[in-house]
Amino acid sequence: MAPKVLIVAFKDVEDIELTVTVDVLRRADIDVTIANLNDEEYFVCSRKTTIKADALFRDIEDKDFDAVIVPGGPGSTKKETTDDERLGKILQRHEKAGKIVGAICAAPFIFTVHGIGKDGEITGYPSVKDKIIAAGYKFREDENVVVSKNVVTSRGPGTAFAFALKLVEILTDETKSKEVGNNLLYNQ
Repeated sequence: MAPKVLIVAFKDVEDIELTVTVDVLRRADIDVTIANLNDEEYFVCSRKTTIKADALFRDIEDKDFDAVIVPGGPGSTKKETTDDERLGKILQRHEKAGKIVGAICAAPFIFTVHGIGKDGEITGYPSVKDKIIAAGYKFREDENVVVSKNVVTSRGPGTAFAFALKLVEILTDETKSKEVGNNLLYNQ
């Protein structure tokens, strides 16, 4: 049975981080659901790409997934996203269950709001570094993708392929990740 992954979308999400992650995971035959946190059928990304969600967040918030992933972008630092209790609860529930929780770019800041990955190391976009450190987290800049227990974080749009391929590796295996990477000419 294919792993099930929730990608949390919202207004002003980073186009590349959302679409590359979804695309790469689906190429690995992973069952991906894009759910709009704003509970609207369509959402507009930060670079004006309009996407139709697979589901409204309210319809999936009580479901379980093998991974819950939050892309970054300007929308990931807005209070309506960072402080959304439903988002916090689904992340906390999955982390506690040992499932993968992931975030890229500015989205790892959301983890600090909800206490995700508190005892580990995370990375993120340089603009959120000070906020993450101020929240008591160990911030790493030496790797584009940081895996700490079941928490996976990454730095920004340019690291989206590395982030997505690491998720494929964790959710399936290294062989599948390399196969997808090779087919994308990523590993060339």
